Amino acid sequence: MQLNPNTIKALRLKFDWTQQQLADACDVSLRTIQRVEKEGAASKETTMSLCAVFEVRQGELIKLDDGVPEQSTTHAVSKQNLAAIVAASSFVSFALGMATVFVIF
Repeated sequence: MQLNPNTIKALRLKFDWTQQQLADACDVSLRTIQRVEKEGAASKETTMSLCAVFEVRQGELIKLDDGVPEQSTTHAVSKQNLAAIVAASSFVSFALGMATVFVIF
């Protein structure tokens, strides 16, 4: 599982713990904590131990993908384009409807 290394380290420092103290509290090796804080790589068991020790939900530890802001921006632009298209098609439909009414009468 990919965790956010910065979040793990920040929580550890908030508790004012060394990596060894966190490892002992989670019942994992020091190397495991070092790897999690460096790479964010953790097993499900390690993740659950960290959640229990820090008293947080799993979602708070999971790493956000680097591409998420770009995707969010892309989706925002797409939604903006969609809104413009809907507005333009509504205007065209209204204009055609009005033209039809004037032609009939």
